[in-house]
Amino acid sequence: MSQHATGGAAPLQTTVIFGEALVDDFVTEQLVGGAPFNVARHLAAFMAPQLMITRIGSDRNGAVVRAEFERFAMSEQGLQVDRMEETGRVLVERRPDGLGHRFVMLPRQAYDFIDPQLAVAAMAAVTPSALYFGTVAQRGARSRAALHKLWTASSASRFLDLNLREQQVDRACVSASLQAADIVKVNEEELETLFHWYFEIAPGTALGSEEVRAACRALIDRFALTGLLLTLGHRGSVYFDGDAQVIVHRDNPAPPFVIDTVGAGDAFAAIFLLGRARGWPLETTLARANEFAGAICAVTGAVPQDLGFYDQWVARWKGL
Repeated sequence: MSQHATGGAAPLQTTVIFGEALVDDFVTEQLVGGAPFNVARHLAAFMAPQLMITRIGSDRNGAVVRAEFERFAMSEQGLQVDRMEETGRVLVERRPDGLGHRFVMLPRQAYDFIDPQLAVAAMAAVTPSALYFGTVAQRGARSRAALHKLWTASSASRFLDLNLREQQVDRACVSASLQAADIVKVNEEELETLFHWYFEIAPGTALGSEEVRAACRALIDRFALTGLLLTLGHRGSVYFDGDAQVIVHRDNPAPPFVIDTVGAGDAFAAIFLLGRARGWPLETTLARANEFAGAICAVTGAVPQDLGFYDQWVARWKGL
């Protein structure tokens, strides 16, 4: 990986990333994934201080995950190894109709057993500026306890990437996560689910833009959020802040072609966190996050195999 100079600036605070690192098993090949790990890898590629807190097994897939830590020059300070449970694995099955794939998340994986004390000790060794977390790694009681310990151990800003997965998380967990979060990122489907849960708006209900804004404001008020970030795919993104201000960014250059959309949301989250860490104006951060997420759709998988991919963005975004 190329080393990008920071211009002699003071060391940046660390973004702590909590959650699953796993292997997507396509039978013929295994690709390392997990939304938190994707975010951490992008931040590492941009030379942004980050700490990934996760747990893998002492097995072949664990070695594959560890190789990605090494490839992206990521610290293993928060990497826990479980001698009993297997590294997280998702079975990827081709649908019988040939339309895409079906993803099966296996139960009782190493990332369900993140040790609370080890997690807190790892975070204590850095100065956190933000704590990123999702909901998938909270399905296990031990990992959920670890995250709650991190919440109480630091006053860092908390960024929730909701990342709802069917049958992997319940409403109680989502409610607790929303209560703990400062900024929440959702896509349209997830936002519709929240509207249904908390405001009894039936899924599929056609809402006008003002109705959507009012419901988003109600969510912010209900959970005392400082921001709600809505991603709209190729249509850009919308940011609702805690002072009733709305920033819409739709000037979103389309990628030259789309291979798949895997990891686009994770790419967006990574650049949003990068922008906050680097002090970019919010409008600039949203524009860059949109553009980078679109570019990820033009590569195979959630992250590029060629780390030289990042050089063009460093050159384009002066002042990194």
